[in-house]
Amino acid sequence: MRQIVPFIWYDGQAEEAATFYTSVIPDSSVQNVQRLPDGTTMVVEFVLGGKPYRAMNAGPGHPHSDAISFQIDVDDQDELDRIWDAFLDAGGTPSMCGWLTDAWGVSWQVTPANWGELMSAGGDPEGRARAFDAMMRMVKLDIPTLEAAIRGE
Repeated sequence: MRQIVPFIWYDGQAEEAATFYTSVIPDSSVQNVQRLPDGTTMVVEFVLGGKPYRAMNAGPGHPHSDAISFQIDVDDQDELDRIWDAFLDAGGTPSMCGWLTDAWGVSWQVTPANWGELMSAGGDPEGRARAFDAMMRMVKLDIPTLEAAIRGE
């Protein structure tokens, strides 16, 4: 097997969504657009953060849900803010704990690359509880606040 590629179903907006995603996420680009004989987009092949994705315009009847989401690992608060704000500015809706839904109904999590480490608080049960409590009160994640919670500040 060569690879597993996420394949996302859209109701006519696959190319628009792929173009947006690739404009926001580093190391991303639209690779190929397959069109139907009438010129409308059928399948878009694109790369997000160096990983392949495909999107298809297949019509209504299969809405997205948060049962599947895409997690974007970021290096710092500035990158988290930039990506989060870009999704919201393009019609996205914030949820809780770093989750948002984009303008097309796809769920995303914008999280620090060291998310697992932060939430485990280095094995300290009290720090882990403080980090979890802080995260549960957030919409967009605030890395410095999470780090301060772990330290008990």
